[in-house]
Amino acid sequence: MEDLKNIVEACASGDVRAQEKLYKMFAPKMYGVCLRYAKDATEAEDNLQDGFFKVFTNIKGFRHEGSLEGWIRRIMVNVSLEKYRKQNMLHPVEDVSIYDSQHISEDILDKISAKELIELIHQLPPRYRMVFNLFVMEGLSHQQISEEMQITVGTSKSNLARARDILKRKVTELYKVVGTNENYSA
Repeated sequence: MEDLKNIVEACASGDVRAQEKLYKMFAPKMYGVCLRYAKDATEAEDNLQDGFFKVFTNIKGFRHEGSLEGWIRRIMVNVSLEKYRKQNMLHPVEDVSIYDSQHISEDILDKISAKELIELIHQLPPRYRMVFNLFVMEGLSHQQISEEMQITVGTSKSNLARARDILKRKVTELYKVVGTNENYSA
């Protein structure tokens, strides 16, 4: 803990070696965060670099009151949000209630791996993936998402509902096909 505080202070004073050390400590995990919000690996790398530029620019303001990792993570998410806002890719969807009654069977949920689920999430249209990640992965409320994304609460809810619907259909399709193939190999 004390070593991390020394690294932060050295980064704040412009020590390039300390910045490199901090980058190496957090870049792999933060790349994963950026990848969840990016359309591809190149955009995730760009967001990671932009995010660390902001980290090093603003590290003097880090007060050691919370987790450094959480502070860096928030910067990475904000960089991703800024990019989406500029691209203006979020649009409202029809009535959310039409998705309320759709469920996935427990058998399918037991079969899907985390890696498969992440791949399916990454296939979501960007506007839905962003809201889904902010709500499910970051734990933001629809009110917080609406403020962050500069959209209405209703748009946040409808984008989340649509994302869930798409994921349910993809998971169901994946396991119907897999189940059929498994039957042929028996």
